[in-house]
Amino acid sequence: MPPSANFGRQARPNIRTPRRRRPGVTLELLHLEYLEQHPDGYRYTQFCEVYRRWLRRRGLSMRQVHRAGAKLFVDYAGKKPTIVDATTGEVLAVELFVAALGASNYTYAEATRTQQVPDWVASHQRAFQFFGGVTEAIVPDQLKSGVVVPCRYEPGLQRTYDEFAQHYGTVILPARPAKPRDKAKIEVAVQVAERWILARLRHETFFSLAALNARIAELLANLNARPMRLYRASRRDLFERLDQPALRPLPAEAFVYSDWKVGARVSIDYHIELHGHYYSVPYALIHEHVDARLTATTVEIFHRGQRVAAHRRRFVRGQHTTDPAHMPKAHQRHLEWTPSRLIDWARTIGAQTAALVEAILADRPHPEQGYRSCLGILRLAKGYGPERLEAASTRAVAVGARSYRHVDSMLKHGLDRLPRPEVSPPLTLTPVHDHVRGRDYYQ
Repeated sequence: MPPSANFGRQARPNIRTPRRRRPGVTLELLHLEYLEQHPDGYRYTQFCEVYRRWLRRRGLSMRQVHRAGAKLFVDYAGKKPTIVDATTGEVLAVELFVAALGASNYTYAEATRTQQVPDWVASHQRAFQFFGGVTEAIVPDQLKSGVVVPCRYEPGLQRTYDEFAQHYGTVILPARPAKPRDKAKIEVAVQVAERWILARLRHETFFSLAALNARIAELLANLNARPMRLYRASRRDLFERLDQPALRPLPAEAFVYSDWKVGARVSIDYHIELHGHYYSVPYALIHEHVDARLTATTVEIFHRGQRVAAHRRRFVRGQHTTDPAHMPKAHQRHLEWTPSRLIDWARTIGAQTAALVEAILADRPHPEQGYRSCLGILRLAKGYGPERLEAASTRAVAVGARSYRHVDSMLKHGLDRLPRPEVSPPLTLTPVHDHVRGRDYYQ
């Protein structure tokens, strides 16, 4: 700003708003720094006057023109309603969500427990149901439930919130950080809701969120029906005339809320852990990082944007949900073995081989302990032939052998070609006799 005539030959003060806004920076300090460079410059009074004149030309506002059905502005109120816990008597502060349409100022408000993502998305869903349609864009503040990477130019949206917008066929345009004029509509709507809803609740007590929201709905109807002096019409009248015909239709199916876990690491057993339960992915992805999308009933797993697995969601901690198709071939074959299948395979070689396999499985405390022994015995047929294996199995059953090593040794040494051994009578204990000395003799 040019100085007055009396100070026309003096240097102008270099005053910038960012420098003035820094903590601890005052006009007096800036004036002293100015005099160090220009000893004959403005005195302090005139310095302040020049600053005020310059400041008045700053902070210009551009009037925004809101098209019907174009934008929905959303935010939480700074003042919070309360409910009382009927059991403990504790007074609990809750949140007030407010949404307003740009063209008509038609307003929606409700109380929620928190500002977390589930409540944030559910409030949007109920707001669109209240309006009976969807706007082209949503304009929120850059709160963490909606924006995970605050940025003036390319803010990073919360993933579930972005999915919600895609499902409803709209887009999210977050206001710039620390720029309330970008969302002046909702700033005014929040102020109106605090005055005409929260202020009227100050003498009322509610013992549940449902009761509080029922009362808010009554006051909201009155608010939207009140004539506005500037427009000489109510918000409802303007909504029916402007926004309602321009809103897009609601989607045919309701949005299914989901949580995301980003960067889950696949362990060596090709499973990832989600809330204490383990879900399988294709074994080729071990040590890779994947993203998981969890709804109330399903789990979807993505690798580099491609879905690689889907499971029914389970809530039993410490257990595994495994799709056999995700397993290596060797693991699949092992999983397919059962006692009945091993016995049926042995029966194709011979009855004595089947009897030996059945005896081995029955001899072990757990059937799976005998799987390897049985598989080893059955695969001896590849090297020695089914006839020799059947003969060796006959000999093993006769002598009470119950292991792979016994049968393998018989075949290596040709014992299967020897005559079938006679079964020896069972041993009996020596009868008591006077010449037999007992253990007491040696004490």
